[in-house]
Amino acid sequence: MDFQMSGAATALREELRGLVRDHLPEDFLGAFTSDPADLETAQGFCRLLADRGLLCMSWPEEFGGRGSSPWEQTVVREEMWAHHEPRGAQYMGVNWVGPTLMRHGTPAQQRTHLPPIARGEVIWCQGFSEPEAGSDLASLRTTATPDGDGWRINGQKIWTSYATMAQWCFLLARTTRVGDGGVARKQQGLTIFLVPMDDPAITVRPIGCMMGPHHLNEVFFDDLRVTADDVLGDVDDGWSIVQAVLAFERVGIARYARCERLLHLAPDALGERWDDLSVELRGRWVRALTLCRRARLLAYRVVALQAGGTVTPTDAAAYRIAVTTLDQVSAEVLVEIAAEIGADAPPASALFLREVNDHWRYSQAATVSSGSIEMQRILLARSMVAPR
Repeated sequence: MDFQMSGAATALREELRGLVRDHLPEDFLGAFTSDPADLETAQGFCRLLADRGLLCMSWPEEFGGRGSSPWEQTVVREEMWAHHEPRGAQYMGVNWVGPTLMRHGTPAQQRTHLPPIARGEVIWCQGFSEPEAGSDLASLRTTATPDGDGWRINGQKIWTSYATMAQWCFLLARTTRVGDGGVARKQQGLTIFLVPMDDPAITVRPIGCMMGPHHLNEVFFDDLRVTADDVLGDVDDGWSIVQAVLAFERVGIARYARCERLLHLAPDALGERWDDLSVELRGRWVRALTLCRRARLLAYRVVALQAGGTVTPTDAAAYRIAVTTLDQVSAEVLVEIAAEIGADAPPASALFLREVNDHWRYSQAATVSSGSIEMQRILLARSMVAPR
């Protein structure tokens, strides 16, 4: 299958690769390390992209974008993820926070939040999962209680990526209990709030893990005071927004691009030792490259559906299953290939080893984060059962 895009998209890809080559350290492995310089490198790169109109290409011009096609934005996603996401956590604001605000935000919310995202100046985190509400998100216990002309929020979130560096949180809380006010299902009575992370009523506690700092955190809300202006969309109708958010989020990261890049780097990293690999291992390497193509095809299908306004969570689930499986299959193959690198390996091998190690560590959480693969399979299976 030919995945070649238009001439403009090809030129854009070359421009992005040139910017990565000229403005990022050769050993850059992402913003989320213990070295603060890596985050600053990513923030600087975001501003560079924004200045060139490359950060939010597909956004409408009125919101700071260029009105480009979703395929050009897909090129940006692919090149960024292939090179260890030098936008840092900005992909969250670009891929789904911004588009969600365009659809559901008030004019005041759009004026407040969209320009900083488009300039690459603000980081968002997502306040969804809780200790007893992960895959079953609608069972969350964080509550927002009416308080004068606003609300008081109390509760806890967990596994919140980037909470230590974020300025804003896209927070889901329960505003009406099941059984009250006509709320019959747990998916009802939920509301989205846009809250500043520097409020003293918010406490963030990092959770150590092998993925490194910033990826996992606990966030506590103790009598957080918000106003009606902080509500996104309608009160008690947050679940419909969440469904759209998850569809955008799950396809917004082009994880297959990094897998494919690392697999293609493997022969050069091994040099003459490549020919000594077992037939079985090289066969698995080829199969992993095939799975990259499958994931790319499913991603492009969802991009096409998004462009037509018909994407559903089920469409995103099929892609999510393919790409998270690819993450882990490719990581295992790459680790075994990397184990064959000897002392006589080419100079590029040292960086390749670090990249493979980073990819393997991240891949371990791939089938859990942003919705477990089991839940994606259930969602997909339900869509395939004919109604009686």
